[in-house]
Amino acid sequence: QVQLVESGGGLVQAGGSLRLSCAAFGGTFSSAFDRYAMGWFRQAPGKEREFVAAIHWYPGNTLYTDSVKGRFTISRDNAKNTVYLQMNSLKPEDTTIYSCAEPRFVYRWGTKASNYDYWSQGSRVTVSS
Repeated sequence: QVQLVESGGGLVQAGGSLRLSCAAFGGTFSSAFDRYAMGWFRQAPGKEREFVAAIHWYPGNTLYTDSVKGRFTISRDNAKNTVYLQMNSLKPEDTTIYSCAEPRFVYRWGTKASNYDYWSQGSRVTVSS
């Protein structure tokens, strides 16, 4: 069983910054190279889950949804099985619950929520105007 522990959410004024962290624990994978991709998603009440960013460890490829390009940066610490989402220039429309996710197999990384098998419980990000 895989557990994703997320932290870093909170309240910030518009234009401010937050950094989310997500650490992965446990689970059994088919190879030592399976844990090389993770992603971030967000979902506001009454809306569908939205892809935010994803990263592949090697060679460090990243994907971003258009609404966060230039403002958010995804990064990782391979040794700690931890992924980060640095959020700068936050806007009120960024307010929602953010979750990190990990695919069972690295080849499934991408922008679709269905590609991912394990999820954090989510962290609330609130941006005031």
